[in-house]
Amino acid sequence: MAFASVRALLAAAEEKPLWRAVLEDDCRDCGRTPEESFEKMRVLWRAMERSAAEYEPARRSPSGLSGGQGAKMAAAENTLCGGFMRQVMATALMVGEQNACMGRIVAAPTAGASGVMPACLLPLRDREGLGEDLMIQCLYTAAGFGQVIAERASISGAEGGCQAEIGSASAMAAAALVHARGGTAPQMAAACAMALQNVMGLVCDPVAGLVEEPCVKRNVMGAVNALACADMALAGIASPIPCDQVIDAVAAVGWTMPAALRETGEGGLAGTPAGRDIAGR
Repeated sequence: MAFASVRALLAAAEEKPLWRAVLEDDCRDCGRTPEESFEKMRVLWRAMERSAAEYEPARRSPSGLSGGQGAKMAAAENTLCGGFMRQVMATALMVGEQNACMGRIVAAPTAGASGVMPACLLPLRDREGLGEDLMIQCLYTAAGFGQVIAERASISGAEGGCQAEIGSASAMAAAALVHARGGTAPQMAAACAMALQNVMGLVCDPVAGLVEEPCVKRNVMGAVNALACADMALAGIASPIPCDQVIDAVAAVGWTMPAALRETGEGGLAGTPAGRDIAGR
């Protein structure tokens, strides 16, 4: 793996598009041709599309905690955020519920955070008529930042809390959105850094130990955060703390979290009376 830092990723992007540098790294790492790598990513993109398109509103998870919420959001009228953001939120819920209901999703970077990336990219594609190849480039961009987060910090809620799952997904999506809008590599890094800053310290507290509550709804937060941070970066707003240092800070915060707040289902919302009641059913 060539990129253990965002600094290295940005250095590579001085000579070629950042997404292309990530593709070439994948080719070196896995022994693929560029064409093979791109087609493999196309398979993932199309699976991500299906994770939203095949959503069934009537389907419920075995626990009964998930199902139907995405359809409610999609059908809502007079929303404060408007039509585009309503679709972003609905898509995040739909894919999060697909995961809870054992449907096929793309872990990006994890199953519990699988709704963030499609919630950001699919509505944008539909609104602006963006081509499939550009969406695949966005996935490479996200993967580049994601691998640095995984290397320097964590993408596991059990290791670093929800900041490591929804936080990393939001940061990856923010960078991808900047690419979709023609932004620069430094702007991608700024978006990634700001997205992580906004969720630093977020605990992993799944009710009853299930990746449903509050996990599905946090996918919505992750997507909205990504959109806001991409817009800020594209507007020229930067992070005074370099992206690598933000990632390192996320890692340090994760290491200091009590075990009860790292996917054990003991603290946070899981530890409330209602949470314990649900676990006991």
